[in-house]
Amino acid sequence: MQISEFEFPDELYYDKEHGWVRVDGDVVTQGMTAYGQHIAGEIIYVEVPREGRAVEQGKPFMSMESGKWVGRIKAAVSGEIVEANEDLEMDSTLINESPYDEGWLVKIEASNLEDDLKALMRASDPEYQAFIKSEMAKYD
Repeated sequence: MQISEFEFPDELYYDKEHGWVRVDGDVVTQGMTAYGQHIAGEIIYVEVPREGRAVEQGKPFMSMESGKWVGRIKAAVSGEIVEANEDLEMDSTLINESPYDEGWLVKIEASNLEDDLKALMRASDPEYQAFIKSEMAKYD
């Protein structure tokens, strides 16, 4: 789905932290949306979390910084990190260049996926579209 000039793939789930989630069985891949990386600017550093770390939905688990922003990234679901994108340590701009593909952040084996997905939204949800438009009014 297109919202303004930004793509929000229909098969993904989204949170209000400008994150996205792709579900594959009990494992979810988490990343930052194209719009999220746009408002952050060029990502210059990513603290890649360790595999095996337990994470809780809505709680910070890693940090990232750009030339104009330093922030904590919150887990979109609860569970255990089973893979972290080590490529980001050497080339954090992958998040800017390929937010839905090569710029993914982590893969989490979800412990309560069904309930966690209820707290997320789809690009087609009117609530999510209104949220993105309000963010665009605030930041653009």
